This record gives sequence, C-alpha cells and structure tokens, in this order.
Amino acid sequence: MRRTFTAEEKASVFELWKNGTGFSEIANILGSKPGTIFTMLRDTGGIKPHERKRAVAHLTLSEREEIRAGLSAKMSIRAIATALNRSPSTISREVQRNRGRRYYKAVDA
Repeated sequence: MRRTFTAEEKASVFELWKNGTGFSEIANILGSKPGTIFTMLRDTGGIKPHERKRAVAHLTLSEREEIRAGLSAKMSIRAIATALNRSPSTISREVQRNRGRRYYKAVDA
C-alpha cells in the first residue's frame, strides 16, 4: 500500500535533506523506505517546491454558493456580480461552464 505524507512530513524531508541527512536516515525518522524518500527528492530535484495557492481571481466556494442562491432567486447575472463585487463576465462564464442557469450547482463547480 502506498504511503502518503502530510505537508509537515514533506517539509521535514526537504529540511533534513538540505541539512545533509541521507535517504536512509530520513526514511527511519519518518517510518518510510529510503526509495520513497529518494523518489520524492528526485521528482523535485532535491529542492522544496513552492507552496501552491489559489489566485485571488478564482471564485471561492462561498461565492459559488452566492451565485447559486442568486440564480435560484431569479437574480440577473449583473445583480449577482454586483453583490459579489465581481465582473459580470466572470459570473456569466462560471454559470455557463457549469451547466447553465437552470442546473448550476456550487458543489459541482
């Protein structure tokens, strides 16, 4: 069975590697196999990847819920956009991308 690492464990792998700790020792500390540690480090060139963050431009789940509620209340795209302080085109694209006004679901979006 494949072992998955938490974000903290991954961070510690890169920190230990940066400090000169070997594959076997890192594996012992984390209760893993040296090959697993090797693969993780090989895939990133031994350098810790940047933390991924969603761009501010992306709609949040709560905004998608507001869109759904607005559509259910028969609000116009422009009215929903104004309420969310977003461009009407952003709301329109979101709705069209996710089955249209009639079937839009925030959870599926």
